[in-house]
Amino acid sequence: MPVLHVDQLSKNFGGLAAVRNLSFQVEAGEIRGLIGPNGAGKTTIFNLISGYYRPSAGRILYRGEVISGLKTSRIAARGVVRTFQQTTLFEPMTVFENVLVGRHLQTRAGLFEALTGADRRRGQAAAQRAIEILEFLGLAERRDETAMSLPHGLQKTLGLAIALAAEPKLLLLDEPFAGMNPEETRGMMELVRRVRDRGVTILLVEHDMQAVMGLCDRISVVSFGEMLAEGRPAEIRADANVIEAYLGSA
Repeated sequence: MPVLHVDQLSKNFGGLAAVRNLSFQVEAGEIRGLIGPNGAGKTTIFNLISGYYRPSAGRILYRGEVISGLKTSRIAARGVVRTFQQTTLFEPMTVFENVLVGRHLQTRAGLFEALTGADRRRGQAAAQRAIEILEFLGLAERRDETAMSLPHGLQKTLGLAIALAAEPKLLLLDEPFAGMNPEETRGMMELVRRVRDRGVTILLVEHDMQAVMGLCDRISVVSFGEMLAEGRPAEIRADANVIEAYLGSA
């Protein structure tokens, strides 16, 4: 059974079909890239999977269970967690506090309790897990710094830490390398591999083709909301339809 099965998915906005009869599957333990030219429908697909949009037609199954149409919180509670293109942080709060807020979904404690430790047992467990995540991602030494003081690359890493705090089984990464320099990109690629090696299946949208080709096991290419091609990086790189979609016909 695939972790994710997108089945004949469509999404219309008025008379505009942003996604049309799209189908693909993501297998457990893979890093899957979802790419396409600007306006191809990639963000809409992410919003459908994570529950921000309801499909106009079709369905989305996570581990065999239909999740399309569920609230975002219920989808996340099942283990489908996403990041956003623009890093969403609580900037005045410390690195540690940001990850502790991410634990809120998993502990099901109130936000006030999660931050103040009023629920001592839950609070201690959440704090310990937050520290483990910071250590895993190399942010432990920055735990007491504010999120706004971090350089861009580490802010993206903190965004990843917040997502991991929700204990995802399927992690949707929306342009994880956006705005990064080559060194930061290489570092994030290694972190994504380490997250996958810990048992998290990853689906990512990204425009950095060098990162996508070097990181993903398989790639799905969409164009005008429809599936254009699927395959391993070498196959996608050589696909004439993909080349034309990105560069235009000669």
